[in-house]
Amino acid sequence: METRVQLTSQDLIALEEQYGAHNYHPLDVVLSHGEGVWVWDVEGQRYMDCLSAYSAVNQGHAHPRIRQALVEQAERLPLTSRAFRNDQLGRFYQRLATLTGYEMILPMNTGAEAVETALKAARKWGYQVKGIPGAAEIITCDGNFAGRTISIISFSTEEQYRAGFGPFTPGFKTVPYGDAAALEAAITPDTVAFMVEPIQGEGGVVVPTEGYLRQVRDICDRHNVLFIADEIQTGLGRTGKLFACDHEDVKPDMVTIGKALSGGYYPVSAALSSTEILGVFQPGDHGSTFGGNPLGAAVAQAALDVLVEENMIENAAEMGEYFQDQLAEINSPHVKEVRGKGLMIGVELHDAAGGARRFCEALQDAGILAKETHHNIIRFAPPLVISREDIDWALERIRPVLLMD
Repeated sequence: METRVQLTSQDLIALEEQYGAHNYHPLDVVLSHGEGVWVWDVEGQRYMDCLSAYSAVNQGHAHPRIRQALVEQAERLPLTSRAFRNDQLGRFYQRLATLTGYEMILPMNTGAEAVETALKAARKWGYQVKGIPGAAEIITCDGNFAGRTISIISFSTEEQYRAGFGPFTPGFKTVPYGDAAALEAAITPDTVAFMVEPIQGEGGVVVPTEGYLRQVRDICDRHNVLFIADEIQTGLGRTGKLFACDHEDVKPDMVTIGKALSGGYYPVSAALSSTEILGVFQPGDHGSTFGGNPLGAAVAQAALDVLVEENMIENAAEMGEYFQDQLAEINSPHVKEVRGKGLMIGVELHDAAGGARRFCEALQDAGILAKETHHNIIRFAPPLVISREDIDWALERIRPVLLMD
């Protein structure tokens, strides 16, 4: 039997750097296992995870009920493709529809795929149902982030995401985020949809003015334009509600979800909408070999069950308010603003602070894993299972970092 050589963090980092494409700039911590809000590196050092894999691990690392569902289904039947039916997909559809109130689901794998699905559905709806006279237009916001496919970067306003990747997919128009009047002014007879993040994650944890989403809903209704909410990061409890749009009692025409839909065990995403909208797809119009597979469907059902039955959404609301209030009380000369909703919190630093990266590296040394977004914002987004005791432990370590020279 071959003996496996124990490699150090530096050994493993060197392998990544040698053989992997350099499309990420991670913190230099090499994790080997996790449980709840905690993760451990290969040397056995423990850290609190305050990123949650960009909200994919809302239910906490290695949740045992989700793991059990994964193992049991993997032993039975992992994949059929959609050429055949499986005994998990219908159950998944029903569970998700009952929880969210949407009539129809189209499952995919990654968040970017769910967004591509929404874009395709909106365009076909525009031609077949709305009967637009020209080429379908979709309006998005500056500062958006929905993935890095060619079509998605075509409406990005982040230059790095676009540089060197053109020509781009036409049919997109950009308006300022949070500006309802700008949205209404941009609508033309060819506009089929407006897609927006209820809170911008990669854009810097940007929370729009209260009432914005309600205004968006009213504008889209008046102009017969689809309101698409990208809830891939904000959805499934992250902000203290099932969806971030629920804070304004707004129901979009279509919602994209992913990440926490599988509790971090397996890539599962979906577009949710009405039969009128998703019903425009006919066999062969859109699909995925892995989308809707039995393994992903079983895992997603378990992930949804624990999210609801273990009161993680309510905990996110309560712990998020406490965490944000405590962070705001740290009288640091580096901090410009603390903002967010639920357990999606951003700490914006002044330009003179020298960037958020050095603070994230100092937090790592103190046992907390957080990540910068943009140049000067630290994002704190721990798993929704976090306790007040955990937050107090973290705050003892965050305070001196935010107060350092």
